Amino acid sequence: MRALLTSIVLATALAGASSALAADPPSRPGVDAPELARLGSFPVGVRTLTLIDRENPDGHSFGAAGSAPTAGERHLTVELWYPAEATAGSSPVTYTATLPSEPPAPPARFSIPGLAIRDAKPAGGPYPLVVVSHGYSNTPVAMSWLTENLASKGYVVAAIEHDDPPITDRTGYPEVLLRRPLDIAFVARSLQASLGASGLVAPERVALIGYSMGGYGVLTSGGATLDATGALGRMVPNGAMVPYARGGAKLGAVQVQGVRAIVALAPAGGRDHAWGTEGLLGLTAPLLLIAGDNDLTVDYRSGARAFFDEATRATRYLLTYHNGGHAIGLNSAPESMRSNLWDFSWFEDPVWRKDKIIAINLHVITAFLDRYVKDEASRAAYLEVPVAEAQAGHWPPPGPARFGETSPGTAPITVWKGFHDRFAAGVSLEQRAASAGSN
Repeated sequence: MRALLTSIVLATALAGASSALAADPPSRPGVDAPELARLGSFPVGVRTLTLIDRENPDGHSFGAAGSAPTAGERHLTVELWYPAEATAGSSPVTYTATLPSEPPAPPARFSIPGLAIRDAKPAGGPYPLVVVSHGYSNTPVAMSWLTENLASKGYVVAAIEHDDPPITDRTGYPEVLLRRPLDIAFVARSLQASLGASGLVAPERVALIGYSMGGYGVLTSGGATLDATGALGRMVPNGAMVPYARGGAKLGAVQVQGVRAIVALAPAGGRDHAWGTEGLLGLTAPLLLIAGDNDLTVDYRSGARAFFDEATRATRYLLTYHNGGHAIGLNSAPESMRSNLWDFSWFEDPVWRKDKIIAINLHVITAFLDRYVKDEASRAAYLEVPVAEAQAGHWPPPGPARFGETSPGTAPITVWKGFHDRFAAGVSLEQRAASAGSN
């Protein structure tokens, strides 16, 4: 009986701990997170915008043999997170959305707790603008770990709802390839104009962040020129890609001006040879690539690894999760997505703790954006790490003055700056300078 009661008490305690963890916003990192992952000083507001692109190709005409798609109105929902004034007595938002489930099941619905206040009053400005593009069939609120966290640090973050065809229907793939960079460029230009005029954003300080298909999108909108003569051009029918590719008459429609930094998480495009042999030379803004070297979805070697090697005109960084897979861009799995492996796999990596991935991503992305978008030179110490392999970092005796101290990043300590001793392992951070002649 005593053993049974002990088991019941323990199970109850564990269930309570699980519920408490699930109720915490993903944008608030855990106790083992590196230094720059923590939330900033601003309260966060969120509001929903609708933008209408009247020059976007009509995806329904893709199948019309012998002719390029005609122009049609495209309504884009954009979730906007921003630094806000403190609002007493307001309840934080709970995000709800769906993701495609395993056929023939209907889409799986989930909810995510947030810390943002819906329609809160913005706090001053201007702030840098960050445009976020999700993965194929994803949704912006599944990246709230990033959007809320950056807004708390003095960024205005616009995450696009691309309204992709279901990922289970591959006939929609050509439409996504064409529309993704067009969506990003249109939203960036629209918000640079409207929010720049209102004083909320600084239109000359823009960062692009994309996950998976969004990574393909931000690399293209950030300057990499598409190759319409290769595999990509053949996948998009009726020559629809040609005007927007290298040398095309509408190339400017897929590109964003004022880009200070680009972050691509598990970026797609490598397997499709999207930019050919020279397209990545168009990237001149500083570039941060984040990927798992066991990514079976977009492939690490032809993807992030190759992009890092080929984008020689950009100052660039490659953060690699060793044995990590593709699921590095979304929140931890919500409770409703934990009973089915397909649903669970949208969010979770087979090897890595997801909260650990989020914490490291937040730390490195914050250092990168602060350094290149806000021009905070002191952040370079967090990026120019003394050893590429984090676990090779050393903290000589007698060690930290107290358990939990973070590395100062100064000799003779080679644990990466801002990381806890013994909590930096399994990742590497490589860096290369732009070649001569780059911007």
